[in-house]
Amino acid sequence: MTMRYIFITFLLVFNLSKASAQVGINTTDPQQEVHVAGINKNVRVEGLDSINNINNFGMGSTTRVLVDAEGDLILGASSEHNINILVDAENYLDDNETPNNVIIQTGTGLGYRRAGILNELDPNYNDFVFELTSNAIVEVNYSVSWSIYDAISLSKKRLDDERSRIIQTGIYFRKVTYDGNGDEVWGDAVQKDVDDVYINGGPWCIEMNPSGTSCLEEAGLIALNGQFYKNANQEHGAYFNFKNTASDYVKLGPGYYVALFVGRIEVADINAEGAAKMWVGSGQDELQIIAYYYN
Repeated sequence: MTMRYIFITFLLVFNLSKASAQVGINTTDPQQEVHVAGINKNVRVEGLDSINNINNFGMGSTTRVLVDAEGDLILGASSEHNINILVDAENYLDDNETPNNVIIQTGTGLGYRRAGILNELDPNYNDFVFELTSNAIVEVNYSVSWSIYDAISLSKKRLDDERSRIIQTGIYFRKVTYDGNGDEVWGDAVQKDVDDVYINGGPWCIEMNPSGTSCLEEAGLIALNGQFYKNANQEHGAYFNFKNTASDYVKLGPGYYVALFVGRIEVADINAEGAAKMWVGSGQDELQIIAYYYN
């Protein structure tokens, strides 16, 4: 009889020990320390809901649950751990074709040139400078227009020389600070990402001297894209309604930034009738910048 009680006691202790190691809800056979079984079943933590936690995005959105150093489940700050559209411009660059945004063909020269002027008439112009509150993967999507003319002619002569050319565009960033009056101060061009690695295998030349023999400034370029064409003497010539489109990603650290365009027009023969000039931003130019924050 005594041995029977000892055996029953041993079974009870064994089962209690096993139960304390793994907890099953809607199951008698838990496979993990906490196992919730059943179709469409979930776990609710009231301290993380939209009523009790200001970092919850609320109805219709999904909020990321993180784990802190103590192993507690928390919600990341809404300004740091989500996806933000930082710039969404339907006409990012000024449409006016002026000497300030012209690019003279460089042939097989060193690199790119700064291109286009930010559209100050855009009602969202002040939103062109964006802030990253912490480390983020920055996505860039753009569709940029360009017009091309004969560089020798003083007038806007259409090209019809049937020479093959490549029109290349890209984007770089400048750091922005604010002085004591709250005015923007554009700083150096960004060359490296948040991991201190040159962006896209750079740095790239974004400004050359007038003769095209040396580089005056370098930056990291993203969303590089080009369009190859061979113009002809047609109704609209070879400069009418062309656009380059591109998408790319880069990791940047916290701070204020502004995105700027570069361009390049290239041809094998840069002599006489082979020369050309290009304006970037002569039509509608869409730019979207999205931040994906991460730890």
